[in-house]
Amino acid sequence: MYDLDHMNNETEYTLPQALLHLLPQNLWPACIIKHYDKGEQIFPQGKRPEHMFYVASGEVVLQRPGLQGENLVLQRARHSFVAEASLQSESYHCDAVVTIAGELVMIPVAQVRHALQSDPAFSMRWIAMLNRELKRMRAQCERLSLKGVGARLLHLIDSEGNLGRLPLGPGLKSIALELGVTHEALYRGVAELEKQGKLKRENGQLILL
Repeated sequence: MYDLDHMNNETEYTLPQALLHLLPQNLWPACIIKHYDKGEQIFPQGKRPEHMFYVASGEVVLQRPGLQGENLVLQRARHSFVAEASLQSESYHCDAVVTIAGELVMIPVAQVRHALQSDPAFSMRWIAMLNRELKRMRAQCERLSLKGVGARLLHLIDSEGNLGRLPLGPGLKSIALELGVTHEALYRGVAELEKQGKLKRENGQLILL
């Protein structure tokens, strides 16, 4: 594709197919692929956006401090964009933190804005991507309206997992934050679903039965 040898934290990783299909070819050289370790902050709330990010591998969470000082997880991103809303914003609205080490693609906001204004075909692809993200967010709202930890967890695995399998990633605590419950309540919910024969934990995954 293009030479990455000039980049810091260089890697043999090439752009994911999802980005090659989405972005105009003239944007590819502007993308920087960088490795992030677990616990690294990608950007803080309030910073002026210069890049949006695509999670090529690993996991990133968007979070804000809650009323009791706990972090509220707004999004867990894997193989998807982080901060795509920054295109129309003067600042990032939350913190982005790596929960599973991996590669992220940094895409300059200014160049994406220009491409959207000058490339109608790219604009249509971008709208389609945002529609998919909207459906995902609607599913999240539907999930949070369900009563009971078990119902929310089963919904999460069904909607966000792959063929009934959801990677645990950094652990049940992170999933509890996304479900809006305490990790103690989630542990009890998982144990009850295992007892009922509806769920099992295996190889770092939650698997529907």
